[in-house]
Amino acid sequence: MKTNKTDKKTKQQEDSSQIAYQGIRHMLYTKELVPGQKIAYRDLAEKLQLSPTPIIQALKWLELQGFVTHEANRGYYMAPFSLEEIEELYELRELVEPSLIPATIQRIDKEGLGELKDALDAHRSAEREFYLKERLFKNREFHMTLASLSRKTTQIRLLQNVFDMLFLKYGGNYFPMASLTSTDQEHQEVYDAIALRSMEHAQRVLKNHLTNVKIQVLTSVKKILAEQEQAPF
Repeated sequence: MKTNKTDKKTKQQEDSSQIAYQGIRHMLYTKELVPGQKIAYRDLAEKLQLSPTPIIQALKWLELQGFVTHEANRGYYMAPFSLEEIEELYELRELVEPSLIPATIQRIDKEGLGELKDALDAHRSAEREFYLKERLFKNREFHMTLASLSRKTTQIRLLQNVFDMLFLKYGGNYFPMASLTSTDQEHQEVYDAIALRSMEHAQRVLKNHLTNVKIQVLTSVKKILAEQEQAPF
């Protein structure tokens, strides 16, 4: 009987920690928490209507994922903005995504090609004026669909974590609107190469696409940082 009560209590604690974790992730998405910000975990507990314990557990999970830092006797902070981290995340994409192309082409069937086409069309049809919300995540969907068709679960999981860092921590606000047309074209080229099972061409186009995006993003971020330094307040 005691065992059942203990198991039930443990399950409730795990459920509360998961609710806290998802709640904090949502706050990252809505920019209620931003890089460098001090985290008042008691305020989070009140906002999410939870006790401090699951909040702290969730913050520990987020610390392991790179979203949060902990300083002894000072508490938790959102990890600071880092241009170097953004560059490293795109470098990881440059390595991982093209490396999955051979397995994707080997395993893709008519149904898988249909899934990729749906993701391609969803990104293209997303409203451009809402790019930072809808279209940006449709862009991730296209790339994750392409990767998932490889069935390389460990690398897919790594790539998912990379996207989480880019879009939850940094929000995508650095993505230049001028690159939308080129993104559509490059996605189409990747899809066409996959449909033709042209492995080398698909890898080359995807690698060039990711490199182009990295350059555009880093240029945009540097411009934003320079403008912030020049601002009077």
